[in-house]
Amino acid sequence: MKLLDDDFENIQNHEAHFDSKLRLYVIDDDSDIRKSLHFMFSPTKIRVWPFASASDFLEQLQYLTPGPILLDIRMENIDGLQLLEILKQKGMTWPVVILTAHGDVAVAVRAMKLGAIDFLEKPFPPEALDLAVEHAFERLEQAEHVLSARDRARYRIGQLTARERETMAILMEGVPNKEVAHRLCLSVRTVEMHRANALAKLNVKSIAEVVRLANIGGLTPEMRMSLENGKEN
Repeated sequence: MKLLDDDFENIQNHEAHFDSKLRLYVIDDDSDIRKSLHFMFSPTKIRVWPFASASDFLEQLQYLTPGPILLDIRMENIDGLQLLEILKQKGMTWPVVILTAHGDVAVAVRAMKLGAIDFLEKPFPPEALDLAVEHAFERLEQAEHVLSARDRARYRIGQLTARERETMAILMEGVPNKEVAHRLCLSVRTVEMHRANALAKLNVKSIAEVVRLANIGGLTPEMRMSLENGKEN
């Protein structure tokens, strides 16, 4: 992955998932935009996670926890609309605000149909951006509140990658990290990374809480086994 902002080269560090700030993902190939948005939100409780391309974002997606996305339309390889389509196919409901210097009605309509919640044309006033981001965080919060406890538990589990599900399914058996690593042919450190990422995404601190979450979600032993195959969403 090639993040053009040197200050954020450590974004792959799984310990960053324990950052207490809210996450706002910025996907824009314009480094000035990424840096200005970082500067704008740095005094707030929001932490900007910048990506120079949709490909970079998708490469790191499995390590990220849910958060609003500020998304540019015109980018090389995978543009903003294509990324929206990919996220929709993955069943992801993270709020997306479109940012573009090439705004038109047709693009706005298509982006909204693909799930974008707002559309801002560059240059946009800070007040408009603040309102859009505030709305995006509200939508993110509402998306979880409207779910029942059972659906909410399943929603959280559904955010895990296939590998994280495999790891957690075995850990829920009470197996130590070393044994999990042996079963999955992984290093112990990799297992620890998957464990940390999964706990962060599930918003829990222990395997016992994961078991409790699975029980709330009504996951039977058979359904838990399906987690290992990435079938349960």
